[in-house]
Amino acid sequence: MKKLLAVTLGILTAIGGFVDIGDLVTNALVGARFGMHLAWVVVVGVIGICLYADMAGRVVAMSGRPVFDLIRERLGRRTGLVTLVSSFLVTVLTLIAEIGGVALAFELASGVNYLLWMPLAAFAVWMVIWRVKFSKLETTFGLLGLLLIVFAVALWKVGPDWGQLLHQATSPRPIGHESWATYAYYAIALFGAAMTPYEVFFFSSGGVEEKWTRRDLATERANVFIGFPLGGLLSLAIAGCTAVLFLPAGIQVSTLGQVALPTAVALGKVGLAVVLIGIFAATFGAALETALSCGYTIAQYRGWQWGKFVRPRQASRFHLVIVICLLLSVLTLLTAVDPVKVTEYSVVFAAMALPLTYLPILIVANDPDYMGTAKNGAVRNFLALVYLGLLLVASIAAIPLMIVTKAGQ
Repeated sequence: MKKLLAVTLGILTAIGGFVDIGDLVTNALVGARFGMHLAWVVVVGVIGICLYADMAGRVVAMSGRPVFDLIRERLGRRTGLVTLVSSFLVTVLTLIAEIGGVALAFELASGVNYLLWMPLAAFAVWMVIWRVKFSKLETTFGLLGLLLIVFAVALWKVGPDWGQLLHQATSPRPIGHESWATYAYYAIALFGAAMTPYEVFFFSSGGVEEKWTRRDLATERANVFIGFPLGGLLSLAIAGCTAVLFLPAGIQVSTLGQVALPTAVALGKVGLAVVLIGIFAATFGAALETALSCGYTIAQYRGWQWGKFVRPRQASRFHLVIVICLLLSVLTLLTAVDPVKVTEYSVVFAAMALPLTYLPILIVANDPDYMGTAKNGAVRNFLALVYLGLLLVASIAAIPLMIVTKAGQ
C-alpha cells in the first residue's frame, strides 16, 4: 500500500498537467469539432512528457537536487534566467486559469457566480499549501482526481461505434469545414498542454520533497509511466465523449458545464455528482501544483530555502512568492476575464517556451557529475533530440497559427 500511494505524485502531476481547467475544455472542444482525429497528439505528448519527466526524476534521485537548481549551476545564471522567465510566466498564466477553474467548479455545484468564489478558492489553495503536508496533499488530490475516470465510464455507457472512433484516431486530418491551419493550431495547443513546462519542475521538486534517493528509482519510474499515461487516457476519454455526443449534433464546447454534460446524459445525477467532484479535485490539484511551481522556480533560481519539508518560517520568501502569485491571479480574474480562454492561450504560449525548458534538462541528464551511471543512454538521447525538433517546430508555428486562425475560431 505504501508503494501504491507513492505513485500519487505522478498521478497528481499528470492530472494537473493533462486534465486541468483548460485541458478539460480543450479536449472536449477538440472532440466536438474534430472527433478523435487529433487523438495522436495526446499520444505523442504523453510519450514526450514521460521521456523528459523521467530525466527530471532520475536527476533528483541521483543528485538529491531539483532540476532547476542544477540548470542554474550547470549552465549559468543567464541561461537559467531565460528558462526561469519563460516557464514562470506560463505557469502564472496557468495558475490564474486554475483558480478560475476551481471557482467555476463551485459555481456548477452551487449556482453562485464564480467571481464570488475566486477569493475563497485562492485562500483555500494558500491554506492547503501552508498547512497540509506534501504527502497528504499529493495523495488526497491525486486520488480524488481519479474520479474523472467517470468520463471513460460515460463513453462506454453511451455505446459508441468503437470502430468509427478508431478510424478517426488513425486518420489525422481536419473534417467538415475545418481548415488545416485550425487543425494544426489545436494540435499545437494539445501538444503544449501535454508538455507544459511547470510539470517537470513540479515533478522534480516533488521528488526532493519526498526525499528520493537512488533506491527510489523504481518509484520514480512508476510515477512517470503510470501517472502520465493515465492523464493521457483521461484526456482521450473526454474527447471521446464529446466526439460521440456533440460532433453529430454540431454542438460547440466553450464552458465547463458543457464538458460535464456527457456524464449527466450517460449516467444521470450520480454521474454528474461524481464528475463535479473530479473536476474540483483536478482543478484544485492543478492550482496547488502551479502555485507551488511558481515558488519552486523562483526560490531555486535565487538560492533561497524552499519547500514544504521545512517550516514555513524557514522558507518565508518561497511562501511569499506563492502568496503574491495567488493575489495576482485573483486581481486578474476580478477583471472578468474568461479563465477558460486564459488557459487556452497559456498552452499555446507554453508551446513557445518548450525548447527553452527541455533543452537544459537534456543537458543536465547527460552530465555524469550529477547522474553517474544513470545518465542518458544513446536511445534516450535520440528520442529526446527528436522531441526537441518537434518542440522547436511547435514553438515557431504557435503564434503565426494563432493569428491566422484567430485563436482557433
